[in-house]
Amino acid sequence: MVFALIGTSILISANIDLSHLLNYASQPLPVYIEKDIMTLDNPITDEGATLGRVLFYDKRLSVTNEVSCSSCHKQALAFSDAAELSQGIGGLTKRHSMRLVNLRFGEDTLFRWDRQAKSLLEQMTFPIKEFDEMGFSGTNGAPDFEDLIFKLSNTHFYPTLFNTAFGDAEISEERIAKALAQFVMSIQSFDSKYDIGRAQVDSDSDPFPNFTAAENAGKALFLDSFICITDTVKIQIGQEEGSFEASKRVSGGLNCASCHRPPEFDIDPKSLNNGFTQGNPNAGIEDELGITRSPSLRDLYNPDGNLNGGIFHTGQGNSFTDIAAHYYFQPIKPNNTNLDPRLMPNDKPLWLNLSQQQRIQLDYFLQTLTGVDLYVNEKWSNPFDKYGDIQLIGSQISSSSDINDQGEKPNCYPNPVSDQLTIESEKPIEQLIIQAGNGKVLHESSPDVSMLTLNVNELPKGLFFVRLKSADSEVYDVVKMIKD
Repeated sequence: MVFALIGTSILISANIDLSHLLNYASQPLPVYIEKDIMTLDNPITDEGATLGRVLFYDKRLSVTNEVSCSSCHKQALAFSDAAELSQGIGGLTKRHSMRLVNLRFGEDTLFRWDRQAKSLLEQMTFPIKEFDEMGFSGTNGAPDFEDLIFKLSNTHFYPTLFNTAFGDAEISEERIAKALAQFVMSIQSFDSKYDIGRAQVDSDSDPFPNFTAAENAGKALFLDSFICITDTVKIQIGQEEGSFEASKRVSGGLNCASCHRPPEFDIDPKSLNNGFTQGNPNAGIEDELGITRSPSLRDLYNPDGNLNGGIFHTGQGNSFTDIAAHYYFQPIKPNNTNLDPRLMPNDKPLWLNLSQQQRIQLDYFLQTLTGVDLYVNEKWSNPFDKYGDIQLIGSQISSSSDINDQGEKPNCYPNPVSDQLTIESEKPIEQLIIQAGNGKVLHESSPDVSMLTLNVNELPKGLFFVRLKSADSEVYDVVKMIKD
């Protein structure tokens, strides 16, 4: 079977220019940002973060080629998820996907909602090795991490990207973790209304000249401590009215800043749990009574004024009302021995006693923490084209181990080729694409056979990529073809 080459060219490939990398390493920071978890043994580099970006968006990092890091951490949601629990390859995640924005700018070096990841590097490969998330667990017959390394080694771009980032083409778990960590640490947001105001004053406690009166009042509520009295609080429980003794706030602010510390709005690493102890029975977790973590409160909202996904580790807080309502504490569960004492003033559950006006003011202030660049900047966007592929330009592409082994199927021969190219695959080819080195598509067809011949004598001399996908595959196999 002979296929003629398509005469028109369509540029659809996503290119990464290795000679002109996007800026990750030297992004400007406000002078008032001081907390930083970046370590000397893994500083952000343009090369490392570029590799990390590709890894972050690549579905090959899951066993089924269906789930990437970005499947659960979406740029449009400050790298969180709209779903309460995210979809992994084997079901739902145990907890909500936490926002990743400004993760670098804090002091807490323990990760995941339950702080079980003891370092950022450990966290980077944790989901990849989870049986139900991305699947390279090595348990119950599942592939292990070495299988992932083999998988990435047989692409046409990863050896070159690893070589660019680390000096040679070796792919390892440590290097994958380092590159992902560099990309995640690069995700920052400092162009909010809050930042514009903070740059014009000496401290957070000063009124911000660009804020409305309501936003400055909300800021004061967030920053200032409260005065409480012990009082009996009446509550409605179903159809009946009950009461309990609480520390009832009577004046001052809400003391939010003691845990969520401006200007980074990171969580105090000494914080204990916030009283939201609901677990996920479907994941075998009845109660979350340990120490819990929190992302930065920056970009809690998106620029449209909507929350970037759910709140708390279950993702079940869907509005500011849900957030405020939680901190009207009812009697604390007797088995919760890890409640943060800041939420138990005078050894009584805190009762915020917020007026409707104060709720609105606090909500307005939290919305000032949202930027714009985070959601639109190319450096944090998906680098792949619609075929799940990228092209590397601006640097010589290796002709050795950066492509599928020519001795294995799919196979193209003779290679180099002058006139007739034979293409073989173990399974019928659902889609066949030939691309030039610059990404232009020169041929695209759906042959539905496992062996065919193409007349390529009109092609100029040079390097081309043959991309093959069978019906039961989510990704393309790629073979390098040289026309002589």
